[in-house]
Amino acid sequence: MNQPELSPVDQFTNEETQAGWRYHLATNHSLESVQHSSHRMEWDNQPLPFKIYPSLDGERLAGALTSTGIPAVSALSLPPVHGDAVPTAEDLAALLFYTGGVTKVATVAGGGRLHFRAAACTGALYHIEIYLVCGPLAGVDAGVYHFGPHDFALRKLRDGDYRQVLSEATGGEPAVGTAPAALIFTSVYWRNSWKYQARAYRHSFWDSGTMLANLFAVGAARGLPLKLVSTFGDVQVNHLLGLDADREAALEIVPLGSVSGQTLPDPPVVESLDLEVQPYSRWEVDYPAVREMHTASSLASGEQAVELWGNPPLSNPASPSGPEFSLVPVAETDVPEESVEETIRRRGSSRRFRRGGITFAQLSVILRGSAGSIDADFLGGSDGSLNQLYLIVNQVDGLPAGSYVYHRHMETLEQLAEGDFRRQAGYLDLGQELAADASINVYILADLEAVLQRYGNRGYRMAQMEAAIRGGRLYLGAYAQRLGATGLTFFDDDVTKFFSPHAAGKSVMFLVALGRPMRRGRNIPITGS
Repeated sequence: MNQPELSPVDQFTNEETQAGWRYHLATNHSLESVQHSSHRMEWDNQPLPFKIYPSLDGERLAGALTSTGIPAVSALSLPPVHGDAVPTAEDLAALLFYTGGVTKVATVAGGGRLHFRAAACTGALYHIEIYLVCGPLAGVDAGVYHFGPHDFALRKLRDGDYRQVLSEATGGEPAVGTAPAALIFTSVYWRNSWKYQARAYRHSFWDSGTMLANLFAVGAARGLPLKLVSTFGDVQVNHLLGLDADREAALEIVPLGSVSGQTLPDPPVVESLDLEVQPYSRWEVDYPAVREMHTASSLASGEQAVELWGNPPLSNPASPSGPEFSLVPVAETDVPEESVEETIRRRGSSRRFRRGGITFAQLSVILRGSAGSIDADFLGGSDGSLNQLYLIVNQVDGLPAGSYVYHRHMETLEQLAEGDFRRQAGYLDLGQELAADASINVYILADLEAVLQRYGNRGYRMAQMEAAIRGGRLYLGAYAQRLGATGLTFFDDDVTKFFSPHAAGKSVMFLVALGRPMRRGRNIPITGS
């Protein structure tokens, strides 16, 4: 292809994993780091939660966002879809809406408006953007587009079929080569670091991961093959989208659908884009640790990406040695009839839980859905995982209170310690009451040493995003059963210590509290968008 020469990438040092450890340890929360933090949010400089291209007209997505009628929990537990399928205009609209669309608008004190999205996001700051790269689709010309949730519209950044650029950037990943279209997720760092500082890089994968959980659930319900592609030449993909990679960078690629035997055409030359973007704030604060970690985990080419496909390290090599509690079989008649889309529309983040129990059957549905297989390039088609689920059970009918580890292939909870750990749960959640009041807290941990050894610094992205997908599934499994859920942050080393010796050497990637939500107060009226 006749493409312009891109910037040199010899500074990428994926194999030098001390960079991954340096970032992770520097952004760990501890009681001391939280108590001594001097960071204050400057409310008069809060970032705009949308990316706006003032010079581009948007074309509103067509297609009624109707229910598929497929039960939410069944869709969560479906294996990945395979075979040929081309997304329709309605499919595309539904995938984008239920992944990143505005589902509710809150009127807050002073007359302001808060736009809630389909998936959970740290601090409701919504820093993840979605782009579409496609060949000709029904109702959509071939091109590169940005999805605008604020007006539910696509804006064309490039005209023409650029799918071959993605194929080369991913090393010829088969799902990319056969896909009629692909979504690319990016993070605008400042829109999250305004509140969370350098820890925002973790949140890039937490928040895109919960969106991916929605995307894969809706795709499964609609019979569309989707795959998570996390390895690609970063410069090529960022250049295709016209990103300033120091401020916004590509995180994941998800090919949509499949057409066997298709040949991708040669793309137009990928010229530089110089499109005006509305400023997010009056000023931005740079956190070098974010940029350094992204560069250290970047890949120079598709050839490097291929080396990171498959062969995941074992996340659960040890057999249970403590008391075991097998998950409860759930009859089809016990599965809620509500569709995935209806569940997502209702989903929120619980602000308070009332102390009360859920049933072991309800927990069994949630755990099965969360721990199901993920079709991802770094897992290589195996039913593997880089993470393991640990639980603090406060109140579950049919399960003693205590701490547990979940063995996903055996569908068994191994009890690590029996007892009332509400106080400890509240402390581990940075001293908040949510975790103490919840019925269960699910911590998702990874053997980061093994992950970095296999994948280099890129493995840090993989472990975080996979944990967040499983966390997003916890949300969906809870809300499908009319329960509540909320993602929380944590004191990193204290969580590992609490679950040790079983969790010794592991690092926390994600935390979700589950339980019975208190009713919302009436001071914030919520209206449909």
